[in-house]
Amino acid sequence: MDFSALLQQAQKLTHETQVSDDLPRVERTLPQVLQATQELHSRVSQTGAQDMQAHILLGHKGIDLPKISQKLETLSSRKTFEPLDPISTTDIQSFLRNEKENAILSVIEEVHKNSYQAAQNQKWEHTMNDWKLEKVKLMNALIGPSQNWIDIRKGPEQTILNESTFGGRSSLNNQEMAYAREVYEYNKLVNEGAMRPSLVQRFAQVAESFNDSKVNDIWEIMKYMTNVTPSPRTQDPLRARCTQTQFIEQAKRYLENRYKLFMQTVISEHLRDAQRGGIPSVLNLVGSFVGLKFANQNNSTFIGLQDGHVDGKPLWPMVYYCLRCGDINSALKCMQMAGPGHDDFIAILEEKCRKPGQKVNPKLELQIRMQYKRQIRNAIDPYKRAVYCIIGCCDIQEQHPEVAKSSDDFLWIQLSLIRPESDENSEHLTYSALQAMILEQYGEKHFNANDQPHLYYQVLALTGQFEAGIEFLARFDKYRAHAVHIALAMSELHMIGGPRNLQEPLLSVDIEDPQPMRRLNIARLIMLYVKKFEITDPAEALQYFFFLRNLRDTEGRNLFLVCVSDLAIECRDFDLLFGKMQRDGIRSRGLIDQFESSHIDAKMACEMIAEEFVKKGMFEDAIKLFDLAGNNEQALRYSSILLSQVVHQPSKAGSLRERLQRMALEFTERYAGAEKNCDPQTWSTFSLLKELVIFFDHYHNRNYQPALEVLERIKLVPLRMADLEACVHNFKRLGGEVCKVIPDLLLATMDIAYNKYKVLKGKDDLNELKLKQLNYLREQAKALTNMAATVPYRMPGDTNNRLVQTEILMH
Repeated sequence: MDFSALLQQAQKLTHETQVSDDLPRVERTLPQVLQATQELHSRVSQTGAQDMQAHILLGHKGIDLPKISQKLETLSSRKTFEPLDPISTTDIQSFLRNEKENAILSVIEEVHKNSYQAAQNQKWEHTMNDWKLEKVKLMNALIGPSQNWIDIRKGPEQTILNESTFGGRSSLNNQEMAYAREVYEYNKLVNEGAMRPSLVQRFAQVAESFNDSKVNDIWEIMKYMTNVTPSPRTQDPLRARCTQTQFIEQAKRYLENRYKLFMQTVISEHLRDAQRGGIPSVLNLVGSFVGLKFANQNNSTFIGLQDGHVDGKPLWPMVYYCLRCGDINSALKCMQMAGPGHDDFIAILEEKCRKPGQKVNPKLELQIRMQYKRQIRNAIDPYKRAVYCIIGCCDIQEQHPEVAKSSDDFLWIQLSLIRPESDENSEHLTYSALQAMILEQYGEKHFNANDQPHLYYQVLALTGQFEAGIEFLARFDKYRAHAVHIALAMSELHMIGGPRNLQEPLLSVDIEDPQPMRRLNIARLIMLYVKKFEITDPAEALQYFFFLRNLRDTEGRNLFLVCVSDLAIECRDFDLLFGKMQRDGIRSRGLIDQFESSHIDAKMACEMIAEEFVKKGMFEDAIKLFDLAGNNEQALRYSSILLSQVVHQPSKAGSLRERLQRMALEFTERYAGAEKNCDPQTWSTFSLLKELVIFFDHYHNRNYQPALEVLERIKLVPLRMADLEACVHNFKRLGGEVCKVIPDLLLATMDIAYNKYKVLKGKDDLNELKLKQLNYLREQAKALTNMAATVPYRMPGDTNNRLVQTEILMH
């Protein structure tokens, strides 16, 4: 490109730039452009990228950010209520004005601070109360200990009663009512001091009427697992359970008997094919069962079976199923009928028959283990491998899936592998390891527990984990009643491990317990169960609370009495629970009196409930409970407190004043002439208030003369100047409850005097007698006014002014 063409293009661009109105024309030289660029760069480096972005953003809107910043800096940030400094001058008026303003501001600041603090205190108090309620709900719903939380999914707990339960109908269904009747009969025997029956047996009989095979199986398991030597009451149930082998033997016995019943059922369904004959025995039963099991299968099935046959049946299935039925003698007969070649195995079976339940000679077990490691482990006969593992405790990791077709089979094999006193050098399975395997390694998901909870409970119960099983079963509405009564039955046998603190969750872990044992808070379980029907069925609720009589809460109180107190506060049917005080001062019997032979003191329960009512400010209910408890002092004291608040009011039907008046008359009738268990001052205060009730009744009914007669009798206010000194002296000995009524009493007496004065003053014929009566009323008004001014008591409101004004009107 030549220079002429370049010049033409430059002129063209210049022309286009001049014509365009979009961009302003830049009239700067290159040095000026360089200088402006350096200035812009220095501004960016000083203000920062964020400030630059702010300048650009606001600059598009026509806002000059630097000017705004300068204006903001000049604004005064003086606070509204900043204290004023006194001026250093001799100007007295300015000084006083500043002092006045400072005082006002300081008062405002103090009020603001106090108001804020009071609001904060109320807020936190309300928050803490809400949190206490939430903690109760959380503790009822959570599973786990205070040290280690258990990772088990918890179903919701229903702790709120339905509206439909607040009627005359019972909230118990048929199953719950059947259990409740049995609980009542059991508690009746306990209170009578008779021999206690087995609750497990009684509840199992009740469950049979439900026609539910799953529930019957659960109770059948509990009958086996509780048929052990009872541990001492002083010993912890969990530690005793971990050291006793009886639980293992009982679980195996249940599974073996159950399997025999299964065999009999299968054979009875195929009697023609079973070809059962001969003398009834386990060996014949197993032979028929094995014959049926392999009858419909071709000879290829026998390919994997080794070592010949016994009466035409494969050897090792016969031995396995004899062991599965718990009959070692029959297994020994099978081995002896099989011929030579099994001497070591026969020897160990013979020793097991001679010493049932005892430790086998370690040399014999060692020989069986050596044979297993060398030959049997790789054998193709699954029954042979299973039998060797069971007898010699070999290969505890093997699950034997070809033989163990059900959870019962699996559990029986695992229980058979347990050796509590095995050689430390040998591989063996412990009871705690099996429990951990079931509860933690496999858990609920493996056993599909949500769909078949009864199965998972059976596995937990057969491995001695009653606490975890009961808690799991209680999550389901269908099985909750059964779980609660299993817990009750086992608790009476001292077989349930409870927490150290009753505030623990339903299921908890104690770090001192052997793993993976859990502790069940049976008190919380019973309370949650009873919550459903305690309002509609308080009699049944008491029967369940009776099981908590030997427990103490954190304050050392009898838990049974605590639960009864909560029930009384909730249902408020005191006459039903504790009886009613008769006119002769004798309390009629209530529901709680049926437990008196078990050292349950009804009066103590009444007093506990009364104290709770006092804490809640429910004095009227507290008075009734203190009266039932025979605590005359507190009953009269709180009666006086309530009477002092309403004694001056007009009587209305159904009002608190009317109820208190009726209660005061009952107390007077019962206590008159009888020995009163109270302080003389308390009785004096109560008697005066009762007289004041009569006075104000006459006053509001305008029966002035009877009202004045009451005043003459009690000598609380002067009716003449001569009585003033005595009344002032008596005032100093009055209780605080009576002193509160004095202002209203003075006003009422002055009103009586003024009304009588107006009546006399309105008559035309004023004789000497009437003049004397007027002077007497004036003297009476003066005495009342002086009384109000003399007594060491601050009269509320405008009491003094009203008395003085009334006195002036009477002169």
